[in-house]
Amino acid sequence: MATMFDYEFMRNAFYACTVVGIVAGAVGYFLVLRGQTFAGHALTHVGFPGATGAGLIGLSPFFGLTVFTVIAGIGIGLLGERAHRDVAIGIVLTSSLGLGLLFLHFYTAFAGQAANVLFGNVLGISLRTVIILAVLAVGILVVLVVIARPLLFASLQPELAEARGVPVTMVSTLFMVLVAFATAEAAQIVGVLLVFALMVAPAATAFRLTRGVFAGMLVSVALAIAIAWISLALAYRTDWPTSFWITALGAAAYLASGYVGRLPASRRMGQPAADEPRMMETLEDGAEPR
Repeated sequence: MATMFDYEFMRNAFYACTVVGIVAGAVGYFLVLRGQTFAGHALTHVGFPGATGAGLIGLSPFFGLTVFTVIAGIGIGLLGERAHRDVAIGIVLTSSLGLGLLFLHFYTAFAGQAANVLFGNVLGISLRTVIILAVLAVGILVVLVVIARPLLFASLQPELAEARGVPVTMVSTLFMVLVAFATAEAAQIVGVLLVFALMVAPAATAFRLTRGVFAGMLVSVALAIAIAWISLALAYRTDWPTSFWITALGAAAYLASGYVGRLPASRRMGQPAADEPRMMETLEDGAEPR
């Protein structure tokens, strides 16, 4: 197995998976906590027409994907908790795929790159791309740390947070922008169709296995990195696609967590935690949540 590190493309792949795993695990945990996994899934599909459209006019697919996902993230954040939000997101999702297909129709020479956009090509990442991903990751994590406290407050008790003066809409919009950037990063590894596996599966697994927010984020990040690393090693040994292994291991980890989880039923994904009142009191008193 050590021989795979003799190849530069494998070293770059491991660097990229580490960077993306950290971002996907951290952002994905809040995505699961807030019950916005469907919105995150929609952002991945919105990036497809951005990538294909950029290729159509001669720009970098990564640039087009990032721009489209950020714009969509701002739109989803501004929708807030309005009725039929999921319906609107679903319509945008399907329309985006259709638009991406139209772009491919006009520029069939981009079809080969489109496959990489859809399913990822981590083994083709250059060191320059790794550096870009690392710089972008630092920016994402810094902003996430800055907004972590009001974001947690707004995620657990949005009405109370708004009453306390927290700009819920602004925080939610900023978070969705972070999700958009994280999605653009993760798409370099698993493609826009499979980003959901890397961003949500480790976070949902960690949510089942831990109680504290900080511990949950750490476990989520560790799982995302471990899944990506193991997938690369398995892809090297089997010559099967890395994206397949990432999705398979992510699903396996989530299913396994159902048997080893220590949390009561009330702590399952999408339901309020049993210790939520205590956590909220901690936030209101100005102390850090445990």
